[in-house]
Amino acid sequence: MDFDQLHTFLEIVRLKSFSKAAQTCFRTQPAISAQIRQIEQELKTDLFERFGSRISLTTAGRIFADYAEQMMDLRRRAQDAIDELEIVPRGELVIAANEAICMYMLPGVFSEYKKLFPAVQLQVNRSYGSRVVEAVMENVADFGLRQIPVNEKRVEVCEVFTDEVRAVVPADHPLADKSVVTCDDILPFQLLLPQSGNTRARIDEWLEPVQNQLKISMELDSTEMMKRFVVAGLGISFLATVNCREELEAGTVKTIPIAPVPMIRTTALIYRKDKTLSKAAQGFIDVTLAHFGATMRTAASADDRLKPVRRV
Repeated sequence: MDFDQLHTFLEIVRLKSFSKAAQTCFRTQPAISAQIRQIEQELKTDLFERFGSRISLTTAGRIFADYAEQMMDLRRRAQDAIDELEIVPRGELVIAANEAICMYMLPGVFSEYKKLFPAVQLQVNRSYGSRVVEAVMENVADFGLRQIPVNEKRVEVCEVFTDEVRAVVPADHPLADKSVVTCDDILPFQLLLPQSGNTRARIDEWLEPVQNQLKISMELDSTEMMKRFVVAGLGISFLATVNCREELEAGTVKTIPIAPVPMIRTTALIYRKDKTLSKAAQGFIDVTLAHFGATMRTAASADDRLKPVRRV
């Protein structure tokens, strides 16, 4: 048997389906069935029991699955060890994150990382919410960045950045000089809200006491669009302060803390606990934690709500 057959076998075990495994392995179902027959002939035993369209592992299949996982892991570790014999790590890292994180948080990390690992190619998988976790668990992405909580026990969660979601208004808006804003304060004004996601869920919870009186002008899936529409005077939005730095520095918008409780959010770096980390991958973790640690120490002087970086 070869590693390709082992990969096919483990895909069938993972997906509990020959037809689904055929899709992920880019083969026809008869082709992967033939691969399994070859393994069974070599082992002289059946690996699967078939009940109509359903399948399950035999006792021998369960035993073999454990060893197949170990063999595939040893193969990956052997390749990683060979790759790391090179002075400069090479390869590709894929990072899953939403648009705002890609635009406002990752450029600085990527810039610092490329100085240390110039031969490693960085790719971005633009994803939303739970899809970031799925991309990591499915090995579509090596790392993910998203808001906590992360309800997946099989991933490592490293908190890297904490900031605040605030009301965002044009600099000359009637609310611009307020020290805090309540849900009652925003009732006379049009609202520009994110279409979905954790931040939208928290905004909806905050607005629940006045939900029947709201004037929602637009629901948008782009942070950049929301900011531009705010500057154009089309309504009030609610965005993380890190996403508004350029506009704040230019004086085109003002951000106002939400009352009675500030809306604090924490972004985490996630990766699979069972994944062997290459030198390039470990370097990405180290650079990310160092970058945001420095960023947050700088920002903390302006906003004492920012919390220190920590792992959970």
